[in-house]
Amino acid sequence: MDVELLYFDQCPHWQLAGERLQAALAAVGRADQPISYVQVDTAEGAAVSGFAGSPTILANGRDPFRAPGATLGGLSCRLFSTPDGLAGSPTVEQLSSVLR
Repeated sequence: MDVELLYFDQCPHWQLAGERLQAALAAVGRADQPISYVQVDTAEGAAVSGFAGSPTILANGRDPFRAPGATLGGLSCRLFSTPDGLAGSPTVEQLSSVLR
């Protein structure tokens, strides 16, 4: 499995998303799975990389949290719908679910 976390440095949530992604990989028995961290710093880079806001998590090139019709590109923070409301990162449980 190819796992990427796309982010832009001014986003306050990308590091938390990375920590949760590591925890989720461990929870599904893939603790040794590397995560590729990809810094996106231009609108052009965002448009070609599948970046839907920071953080964007891709599993085998697919964004499991992208809403249908969501706009790609642009350097902005992203919010995720979680059981506790909107948050800057998916929960470990949500990530585990998509990584199984």
